[in-house]
Order: sequence, then C-alpha cells, then structure tokens
Amino acid sequence: MELVQVLAGVALCSGLSPSQLASLAAISHREVYKTDAVIFNQNDAGEKMYLITRGQVEIRLNDGSGGNYTTIYLGQGQIFGEMALLDQGARSATVVAIEEETELYAISADAFVNLCQADTAIGYIIMRNMALDLSFKLRHQNLDPSASL
Repeated sequence: MELVQVLAGVALCSGLSPSQLASLAAISHREVYKTDAVIFNQNDAGEKMYLITRGQVEIRLNDGSGGNYTTIYLGQGQIFGEMALLDQGARSATVVAIEEETELYAISADAFVNLCQADTAIGYIIMRNMALDLSFKLRHQNLDPSASL
C-alpha cells in the first residue's frame, strides 16, 4: 500500500488534502526493525514520530524497580512518538519491534517544523488533531475516579 494511502487513514492526518498527505509522505523516512529491536528507550530524547506500515510494536513502561511492563501493542496504520513533533521532550515509554521486518516511516521534528512553515495549513490541521486527541484522553482519564494525572 502506498504511504499516502496509509497516512490518509491515520487520525492525526484527518482533514489533510491528497497533496498535503503527499508532502508529509515526502519527509518520511523508511526504517525496518527485526524482532526485539528497541526503536527507542524511555527517557531518550524525542526527535521523531513513527507510523507503522508493517509489523507490530510493543509499548513498555519502566515499573520503577528495574523492570518494565507492556501497556499496549500497536500495528499497521498506527502512530507513536507524535509528542516529539511538539516538544522534543524525553520519551515516555520504550518501544520495541515484536515482529520480524517491522516497517516504520519516521518523520523528524525538524522536517515537520520546516514543512509546517512552508504550508501552515498542514501544521494547523495536525496540531488541531493532536489537541483533539489529547483532549479526548484527558476527558476520559478524568471520568475514571481512580485515575490520576
């Protein structure tokens, strides 16, 4: 499947035109990982967002006592690391490829900022979608009386 078609199905890209999706695809770089390869570790500097086009990744959190636990599995068409596009802060989890030949497309924060400066509509739409996603997560977390921020 062509990368533009995959991007069209990603919630973060909702509302982008075909030409804007093509611009986003043009700054994406293919990376392939073997089973058990660490894509990044918790607390690493965030510098890229990733889109999964083949395979699966596991998101792991440190448990505070030297171990870790799995929080979620992500597969084709899903993204992770998108907060790096905003603040390039420390990674909040470790991400590991769990299938052979897991294929990702990475977008660096610098390339994303340059694209948004060239086409502010792309930046507006993606930032709006990030804000909507964050708002959804915060509202649902606040509905759970046992959840804490």
